[in-house]
Amino acid sequence: MNVTLTNTKQHFKILDGLRGMAAISVVIFHFMEITIPDYKDSFIAHAYLAVDFFFCLSGFVIAYAYDHRLNKIGIKNFLKLRLIRLHPLVLVGSVIGLLAFMFDPFSNLYGKYQNSTLTLFLSSLLMIPYPLVHERYYNLFHLNPPTWSLFWEYISNVCYAFFLVKIRNKLLWTLTLFAAGMLIFEAQRSGNLAVGWGGDNIFGGSIRVFFSFLAGILVYRSGWIIHTRLSFLLVGMLLLIIFLIPFSDFNRVIDPLVVIVCLPLLVSLGAGARLPKSLNKLCNFSGDLSYPLYMIHYPFVWVFMSYVEKLKPSLYEQTIVIMLSTLLLILLAYIVLKVVDIPIRLWLKERLFKKVNVINY
Repeated sequence: MNVTLTNTKQHFKILDGLRGMAAISVVIFHFMEITIPDYKDSFIAHAYLAVDFFFCLSGFVIAYAYDHRLNKIGIKNFLKLRLIRLHPLVLVGSVIGLLAFMFDPFSNLYGKYQNSTLTLFLSSLLMIPYPLVHERYYNLFHLNPPTWSLFWEYISNVCYAFFLVKIRNKLLWTLTLFAAGMLIFEAQRSGNLAVGWGGDNIFGGSIRVFFSFLAGILVYRSGWIIHTRLSFLLVGMLLLIIFLIPFSDFNRVIDPLVVIVCLPLLVSLGAGARLPKSLNKLCNFSGDLSYPLYMIHYPFVWVFMSYVEKLKPSLYEQTIVIMLSTLLLILLAYIVLKVVDIPIRLWLKERLFKKVNVINY
């Protein structure tokens, strides 16, 4: 096979930085779900909308990277590249999830589901939803719950390769507006957009990715890159403000408003904002770390949940554990990135392609 996939396009470093900030916010949000189960009392209650930001960012970057060259590389090679980029960490997260499930020192849940462990593991490896464990809210992928968003990411990538890459803007606008209507309907029906992760709300995940992925494509194809003097830190603060919005009975309005208007706007701002040279390394590090951190953190959240249920530590003790755990997870994600993820991806590319140079997303 002789395939050349060269790319010399601009790399949106601020968007990388924002992705990293969103991933860290998700980690803290998941820990806080255990410490303060009532979202109305959580200081970071809207960080679940980081997933919608990821979907929108994905649509933008995929369209930017492949709209004008998918025909040259072919659908088969596109899907191979996406598998190489995404699936190694799906496997790593599944293995970590399995180990955490089997050797959780604070829970005997493994004993109850021992006969189903292999099925749980295979469902996680192959990304086949299997909502089994009712003690843990019937997550689609119990061993590593964030895999639910990767499940929809894969589907959106396949839809892009076979259909979305070919459609004109008029149809894209129509689909996006229809998806926005579905998003509003889902927010009214469920009360918020924290859906898609469990067996009883899986349909909500399809609606979330349907709108946000299309919106990201639309931002790119419409040329909505807002060139501004806003810095990475200011755009990042705008993203964090969204995550810090208090949880309330108004989420039926707030959530779709944020997803439909604010998140695509932040992608536009992030693509056009200026980045001082002093923050180059920070954004690169943040972007590189975001995906491994997102994919390896949740098994440790399960262990934290078992620890809280069994030992009932004080809020102060839990806060200390969350702070230390977040720092250690960032370190572990960096180790996984350097020791496992990058070497595996390079090894696969060398064997599947003679020359590959693509946007690292």
